[in-house]
This record gives sequence, C-alpha cells and structure tokens, in this order.
Amino acid sequence: MRNPFDILPHSYPFVLIDKIFEFEEGRRIVCLKNVTINEEFFQGHFRDNPIMPGVLIIEAMAQASGLLLSSKKPKMAYLNRVKDARFNKPVLPGDQLIITSSLIHSFPPQYIFDSVVMVRDEVVSKAEIVLTVM
Repeated sequence: MRNPFDILPHSYPFVLIDKIFEFEEGRRIVCLKNVTINEEFFQGHFRDNPIMPGVLIIEAMAQASGLLLSSKKPKMAYLNRVKDARFNKPVLPGDQLIITSSLIHSFPPQYIFDSVVMVRDEVVSKAEIVLTVM
C-alpha cells in the first residue's frame, strides 16, 4: 500500500492518516493518526483543555474508509452520511488513534463502512460512515 499522502485528495494540514498498518483490499483497513500538540485545531479547541474535535475524528474515519476504496480508483469519494456516531472519551494531544474501517455494504456509488477509533486499546469513537463515489 502506498503512502496515504499519495492517495488521499487532501493536503496538509487536512490529511488525518499518518500510516496504514493493515490493508485487506475491499474489506478492511487499519490506520494510524498521531495526535500532536502542534495540530492547528488545538490552538482554539479548547485553549486551556485541548481535545481533538469530534468532527475531525469523523473525518479521519472517512479518510481511512476512502483509502480502502483507493484500489477501485474512484474519481472522488465524498462523505455522504454519518450514522450512530459515538464519542466515548476525549482524544488528547499525544494520543495515537488506531482507526479500523471495514466495508459492510456496497451499493455503488455508495459504500457503507463500520469504523472504530481506539486509543490504548480503548474505543474512543465509532460510527457508520457512508461514502459516495463520484
């Protein structure tokens, strides 16, 4: 699997995947996001108690899911829907997100994923992610 920076249509500072650990084509992907205090969003969210915004955790799930579709060479995959998103614990500077996304249904042009984010063997977030390929 290539570098996420080579595959994702995003650029710095919006690439939220640092490394791909596992890749089962069309089935499952496991990715890493190192969360550092240098992330721009920590400057204002929240000033005295920095936590990673939930919408960026969702975006990381969507990017991991999009990487799973990369072998299908879509023109562009857009986040269509987020279902049953849960945030169990805040994500803090220094955390390492392990993002697992599994394709559960395929109805081209829509693809539905079960996505789970873990920090230190604890589930911090999960959601059903729906991407539409254009």
